[in-house]
Amino acid sequence: MNNAVVKVLIIASVLGPVAAFAKAGKTTPTTATYIMKEDIDKVGATEQSQRTRDENVKVIDIGYENFAVGIVHRASTRTPAPPPPAGGAAAQAQPCGRTMATLPPGGMPGGITHDFQTEGYLIISGGGTMFTDGYIVNGRHNPQAAPGGPNGPTCGGMAYDVKQVAVKVGDVVIVPPGVVHGWADIPDHVDYLSFRPSQGVMQAGWVNPTIAK
Repeated sequence: MNNAVVKVLIIASVLGPVAAFAKAGKTTPTTATYIMKEDIDKVGATEQSQRTRDENVKVIDIGYENFAVGIVHRASTRTPAPPPPAGGAAAQAQPCGRTMATLPPGGMPGGITHDFQTEGYLIISGGGTMFTDGYIVNGRHNPQAAPGGPNGPTCGGMAYDVKQVAVKVGDVVIVPPGVVHGWADIPDHVDYLSFRPSQGVMQAGWVNPTIAK
């Protein structure tokens, strides 16, 4: 590689983040953020009695985007969930995904996609079988505009042509915006840390009320 090419690559690596900050109209951060295990454990402890709970711990302004760290608890899928109440938000939601009069065979319930939010998962307890990819048919859209998220606008419904993968403690899953994901089987429970970078989907500086001082 000649010197001219090396210089171009060095300049691009330096100016790239600067351009991103300028485009976002924000200044470059000058401090790091620490999220201590004790705070994550406090939030996680409040979730254990619930069937499904997804909460961010903090939302951090990193300059050109916001970055959220959270924890998710899901109980066993082998215990049937209570039916949702008649009417309510789901009935009022806008349609999303593919529209079909006749459903294909072999659908997987509980599929979701997030309009803008990338998610990274680190499994820390339990495990199960995730499903990803594919597409949602006759879904319902939830705008989810709460400052703490957890995810921002989301489409949920029956998913098709998905891939199933068993995950365990220590495994990492990265789900880009618009990619279907969900859980096909959780024998007992699964807890996982979530890492969510996004362009302002959630409010920078937000702190979970459980640990807010």
